[in-house]
Amino acid sequence: MSRRVLVTGGASGLGRALVAALAARGDRVLATDLAERAPADLPGKADYLRLDVTSDEDWATALARVEERWNGLDLLVNNAGVASGGRIDVVTPAEWEWITGTNLLGVVRGCHTFTPLFKRQGSGHIVNVASMAGLLHPPQMSSYNAVKAAVVALSETLSHELAPYGVRTSVACPSFFRSGLASSLRGSDTSVESGAARLIDGSRLGADDVAARILRGVERGRPLILTDWEGHLALRAKRLLRPLHDHVMRRLAGNARRKNEDAPAPALPHRSRRPR
Repeated sequence: MSRRVLVTGGASGLGRALVAALAARGDRVLATDLAERAPADLPGKADYLRLDVTSDEDWATALARVEERWNGLDLLVNNAGVASGGRIDVVTPAEWEWITGTNLLGVVRGCHTFTPLFKRQGSGHIVNVASMAGLLHPPQMSSYNAVKAAVVALSETLSHELAPYGVRTSVACPSFFRSGLASSLRGSDTSVESGAARLIDGSRLGADDVAARILRGVERGRPLILTDWEGHLALRAKRLLRPLHDHVMRRLAGNARRKNEDAPAPALPHRSRRPR
């Protein structure tokens, strides 16, 4: 059955892969992103709308668009996000505000905007794309970990809060995968971000793989969607083998200290925002 779907951050990376998979399924898809015009490689069946997830006005426009064209929405995918990380004494408060504004409050705005519509319909599904960083909290990623953990908490809250209205909520927590995320890394702690870029680029999974697994989890109605066996094992270790989990994290922190203790003072961060 064809669904009406809105995907944020839909012009590149995981967002574009989700748009392509949904369109191939036969869904009517509205892809949104920061560019004024649709990218040339956007799947032909998808529509496009500029949407800055930090803008209340843009969200209101998106709501009006789906109400006018589709008279409702079945699936909201809050995917847009930015990448940053670093040591707590290096990452600036301005960087915290930047990543929180997009990765957390962008998701909050999407949920806030479309929940009244879903309630009136008595149906709908919200999918918030977080990260394994929202469940496992490795060192030197405090800002990214914190906002993704908040997205997980928000999603779990809404899964209970909206259930009486017939509205489902899922949160997807992928691990590292190959996408445009590495090129969008921003922040003052450049040594940490170069390590994250290597992990992203070296992953065995691509954006298309992760998109397919997320949509499979959506079809099955899973409130928590994990996309790889490493994530399953790591989360199980944290829950059942906490001393082992903590030992691994402390070892990572120790290795990072030896690597970074002689690093030069970082430059100020670049504040541009790019989609996941």
